[in-house]
Amino acid sequence: MGLNTIFSVASTLVLAGWIALAVLPNKFQVARLIAVVVAITLAMLYAALIGSYWANGKGDFGSLAGVGMLFSQPPLLLAGWVHYLCFDLLVGTWEREEAIAIGLPRWLLLPCLVLTFMFGPVGFLLFMALRLVRNAMRARLANPVIA
Repeated sequence: MGLNTIFSVASTLVLAGWIALAVLPNKFQVARLIAVVVAITLAMLYAALIGSYWANGKGDFGSLAGVGMLFSQPPLLLAGWVHYLCFDLLVGTWEREEAIAIGLPRWLLLPCLVLTFMFGPVGFLLFMALRLVRNAMRARLANPVIA
């Protein structure tokens, strides 16, 4: 299987996990299972790519130029892409589980999931901000200040 085909398969496969997280609000266990199975599949693909191509890679993680050299090689660039797909999906899975645990409404979670899928850390930051506000509101309701 060529690298372009692997890229297409991985990029399509990850959509199953994100769609499950977004559209199965009452099927918590099913959505988590789908997302985790997809993430495990991507992690195995990542391990296979790194195992197959790392030894021949030029570059390193010691400088921006070294990372650029690593990612200038298509097999390692693909491994980096799969790494992003896998970890962003795991972050989205955690966001969904945490949203359920703290009672964050689904309509507030969905933009976080979309942003985490598209722009990783931006979605995570939005989720963390909403989580902070939600937890502060819950604490205030649990311990009202009496004047």
